Formats: sequence, C-alpha cells, structure tokens
Amino acid sequence: MSSKPKVIEHLGRVEAITTNEISVVIVSQSACASCHAKGACSASDVEEKRIVVKKPNHNYSVGETVKVTMNQSLGFKALFLGYLLPLIIVLVTLFVFSGLGYTEAHAGIFSLLVLPPYYLILYLLRNKIAKEFYFDIDKI
Repeated sequence: MSSKPKVIEHLGRVEAITTNEISVVIVSQSACASCHAKGACSASDVEEKRIVVKKPNHNYSVGETVKVTMNQSLGFKALFLGYLLPLIIVLVTLFVFSGLGYTEAHAGIFSLLVLPPYYLILYLLRNKIAKEFYFDIDKI
C-alpha cells in the first residue's frame, strides 16, 4: 500500500510571476455548470480563483497551463476551521445557555453572537494559518 499522501488537483493557468511566487488562476465550477441545461437554470456556478504558490526555483511562463495540488488533509483542516468548529461552538453555547436557564430565544441569540468574534479571530490569525496551507504546481 502506498504511503503517498492524497492530493486535491485542479488545472490552472499561470497569471503572473514574481521572483518567489507564481499566481495561478483556476476555474472552479459546480457540477451543474457543465450541465447541458445550464442556460435555462440559474443554479450554475462558475468562478475564477487566484492561488499564489511560493516557488522560488521555477521555469514557468505566463499563460502556461499547470496542475495545482494541495494535500487532502489540508482541505479537511480548512473545512474544520471554516464550518465544523463554528458549528460546534454554536451548539455548545446554545446548550450551555439553555442549561443555565435562559429562554430558547436568548440562548439562540447568544449562541449566534459567538460567531462574529470567532471569525474575527480567524481573520486576525489568517497569516499564521496561511503558512500551514501550501499549494504546489506541476507542469502538465
């Protein structure tokens, strides 16, 4: 069995190059964006995302098609920080305030009021968190 970590891959196009970084544009689309009936439906979703890859030693050129990769475990970490941990915090807060005898309305309001400070802390720590999330690119 292989011990190579699983990766998430996307095709992208090199948009800009500096001395130590390469900016890559990937097109992210929902499954329905490739549907033949997307013109009649408003659910199709296509958007461009820009990813900066730190690559001091490179031989890429602007406009070149590349493969952007990231370890799958980092995707799960992003999911946890962005969605699961806030959900857990909201539920714990809801149960704690309900257990302290607050009404359901007050407990619900207090549990929602913990979200802005959480996301503010996440925003303030974005540079530290960004160091843990790294992308790599490969030629096709």
